[in-house]
Amino acid sequence: MALRPQLLDRWGRPVDRSALVEERTATTIGSVRSPVSGYPADGLNPIRLAQILREADHGNPIRYLELAEQIEERDPHYLGVLSTRKRSVSQIDISVEAASDSAEDVARADMVREWLKRDELTDDLFDILDAVGKGYSFTLIGWDVSEGQWMPATLDRQDPRWFRFERGDLMTPVKITDIGAEAPLDPFRYIFATIRAKSGLHLRSGLARVAAWGWMFKAFTLRDWSIFTQTYGQPLRLGKWHQGASEREKDLLFQAVANIAGDCAAIIPAGMEITFIESKTVGASADLYEKRADWFDRQISKAVLGQTATTDAIAGGHAVGKEHRKVQEDIERADCKALAAILNRDLIRPWMDLEFGPSKNYPRLKIERPEAEDLVALSSALEKLVPLGLEVEASEIRDRFHLSEPKPGAKILVPLATKPADPPPSNPNAPPATDPRERNGVIERISAKIKRGPASSGGDVALQAEGASTGENSGGSPEAALAARMQVEAAPGIDLMVDQISIMLERAGSLEEFREMLLAAFPSLHAEGLAQTMAMGLMVADLAGRASAEGDDA
Repeated sequence: MALRPQLLDRWGRPVDRSALVEERTATTIGSVRSPVSGYPADGLNPIRLAQILREADHGNPIRYLELAEQIEERDPHYLGVLSTRKRSVSQIDISVEAASDSAEDVARADMVREWLKRDELTDDLFDILDAVGKGYSFTLIGWDVSEGQWMPATLDRQDPRWFRFERGDLMTPVKITDIGAEAPLDPFRYIFATIRAKSGLHLRSGLARVAAWGWMFKAFTLRDWSIFTQTYGQPLRLGKWHQGASEREKDLLFQAVANIAGDCAAIIPAGMEITFIESKTVGASADLYEKRADWFDRQISKAVLGQTATTDAIAGGHAVGKEHRKVQEDIERADCKALAAILNRDLIRPWMDLEFGPSKNYPRLKIERPEAEDLVALSSALEKLVPLGLEVEASEIRDRFHLSEPKPGAKILVPLATKPADPPPSNPNAPPATDPRERNGVIERISAKIKRGPASSGGDVALQAEGASTGENSGGSPEAALAARMQVEAAPGIDLMVDQISIMLERAGSLEEFREMLLAAFPSLHAEGLAQTMAMGLMVADLAGRASAEGDDA
């Protein structure tokens, strides 16, 4: 019996297959893996925030992770832009590239493609992308071996508070055991995702560290704004008592003035007076708080999405929005590549190793949004380049146009039959005036010189027609007649060749490149029509020469 190879994880630790199917300890309140979180954002100030971040830098990130969770819950703007960034990636279709064209590698790629059809995948990827905000995330792989083969059945998000980093380097992740001790991660059991906003330690690379400062100062602004609105949003109530009022009457007046703010109703003796005084600068003062809060929101948008046009109404209109969208697309592509690399490393490779053993190459996931392609321009280029000899694989063009391979017996679209060119008209009035074959043209006038007979009074005379050589020379040049006729007959073929050569000349970057293009395209140049015309002309010239020689001898 052949021994199975010993598998190693990314850190070189041996894989225990039996441990991969063990149930994990459930989370319970009061245990090390408690689902209940703290609330460090309550009463947060700059001193406390600095302490929380400093604790995380020294390897104790619990309060930092809890703060990052609270910011998402309490700041709608941060939640919106962060969710936009994560959902834009988690909803992109995933493709699979086989390791090679061999049947075995193609079958493995098809197995991965089938697994990617699971409905929960979008939510699983969204949870993995929690690393965008916090800097890192952990996902537990639930392996299924019920059918005799390894298959990732579930991807469960793990609370990052249940993990730490080794004290020596603060980079290697470890888990917290049920007794609170630190232990290495189980090989092939976790997807450890890191998507960094900046280089450095994982604990310092999340967007939440930047958002924490902005959210704290914006919270101060919103609190002051609420106090301002409560105080100055309503007019000042001024009570006046009459001369000689008792303390009892003064207390009654003050109680009435105070109740007007909340109850908007009060009663006072007839001799007392209440005056309402409104501030003329309340609106301008309130705008200051709103502008400050909006400014913090724009900074968060820049940090998370790289721009503000897709989240805030700014001057510039559609053009500015398109330019800012390009910045967001750059960030999206970077997130896609990072997520694909993480899944290939922590999911696809372990899966293939468990099922088939170690291999030199593995199927690769690719997460990318299809680029918009100008298919009209592609069609025009192919129309010009293919006749020049460019060889293009039909399957590649079908893929570009999203067309499937025709099945046997399927109805195929074919080009309409091309109407053959009309033969030269026999009507003497039909040819254009510029055609040398027109009536009274040079060919008709000189035809007797070639055939030794009188010129025809109607219709075109075939150059190769045979007849008695009875005509006499009466001036004119037979060579000119032949040249004129050949010019007409050869014009279509010459024009086609000139068009092909002109295209090559336009596309060539140098004379050397033009020479190479000519040599490469020479076998496929359309010269059949020209060659046939030249052969016909040479034959007629030979016959005319023979006839002329016979006439001289006579």
